[in-house]
Amino acid sequence: MHISFLLHNAYAVGGTIRTTFNLAQTLAEQHDVEIMSVFRHRDEPSMSPPEGVRIGHLVDQRKQSPGNDANLPEHALPARVFPAGDSRHYQYSRLTDQRIGAHLQELKTDVVVGTRPGLNVHIARQARHDTVRVGQEHLTLDSHRYRLRRELRYRYALLDAVTTVTEADARSYRTRLRLPGVRIEAMANSIPAAALPPADGDSKWVVAAGRLTPGKRYDLLVRAFAQVVAVRPDWKLRIYGDGVSAPALRRLVQELRLHNHVFLMGIADPLEAEWPKGSIAAVTSDLEAFGMTIVEAMRCGLPVVSTDCPHGPREIIRDGVDGSLVPMGDADAVARALLALIEDEALRKRMGRAALENSARFDPGQIAERHAALFADLVARGTNDRNRSPLRDNLHRAPGVLIDEAFTLRRKVLSTLRKGRTA
Repeated sequence: MHISFLLHNAYAVGGTIRTTFNLAQTLAEQHDVEIMSVFRHRDEPSMSPPEGVRIGHLVDQRKQSPGNDANLPEHALPARVFPAGDSRHYQYSRLTDQRIGAHLQELKTDVVVGTRPGLNVHIARQARHDTVRVGQEHLTLDSHRYRLRRELRYRYALLDAVTTVTEADARSYRTRLRLPGVRIEAMANSIPAAALPPADGDSKWVVAAGRLTPGKRYDLLVRAFAQVVAVRPDWKLRIYGDGVSAPALRRLVQELRLHNHVFLMGIADPLEAEWPKGSIAAVTSDLEAFGMTIVEAMRCGLPVVSTDCPHGPREIIRDGVDGSLVPMGDADAVARALLALIEDEALRKRMGRAALENSARFDPGQIAERHAALFADLVARGTNDRNRSPLRDNLHRAPGVLIDEAFTLRRKVLSTLRKGRTA
């Protein structure tokens, strides 16, 4: 099969980019795979590019590039196709509408895969009718704004499949969007096996990693660790990452006098080398669409203490087997779960071994095999367009066209009514 992915920016850093690279590289072992990046802001990708996969771009943002598109007049006009409800809308424009549309119409592929809602809408509206169209969702349905959910309800009807990263979210899409004829499948993100030896469980470090943002609730973790230190002052916490919450976290560490026990490490690249230095991983988020860091830690042999937040942790961690799930927002529960593993070396090491074994189900080979089977089945079945109703056919047309037609019809009706009054 020829499989083409459409990414927001393949040259940046992020979880969606990483999991797309993992999937594309594994699929490329047996299929013809390419990645088209809407934007390109640097010469080479920030993350190691997937082997055997072609990478192209549609809009050049490199300042020194002779093909720089930043000053084109169309780039100053707001996008019409890319939905306003998508949080990246401010980066899209009339230029991206044109470039993405032209690419999709010229693209001769068996399957085209979008990797965020706005790009999935582009694929639904602009991809060739003989191409299987798949929209990946890396965020939960509930995390989308109402305006975006409303648009997805009818735009996604023109896709052949929607994949989510958890079964819980797949159920949300099936029951709430009600997309007849569209396959909705849960496809977990893939994480390759660690290149370094796994953690042995002997170090006295707890490790956490991710974006330092309010939703990740690292403040909760720091407060919980203050309780840990009161009992076991020989243990320490490393938090990797950066973000808007960093200054507040530094102040909290100082306020709780934890400067010798809690360390904000900044961004580590590669992060894989840091996990085995710890014996326990911690996640205290209020929301995890999937939980890439949970799987990364487990693939390095660390049991994970995580809040039981929607949606990912419960589908990754087997509570009491390879980690612990605790109530959201409960620092006391986090502290108790951490101390249970800290105080019981045999339990900690047993859970670490189980984490390493159980996380193998997220290996890229297994995840790619499931994607390939889905794609092959969709290609064999044929696209939704072969049986589109007239109403769904209208969904391909630009909203502005439909609005203009509606106003034209309204004017005709009002004109007829006025003539009736004056007759």
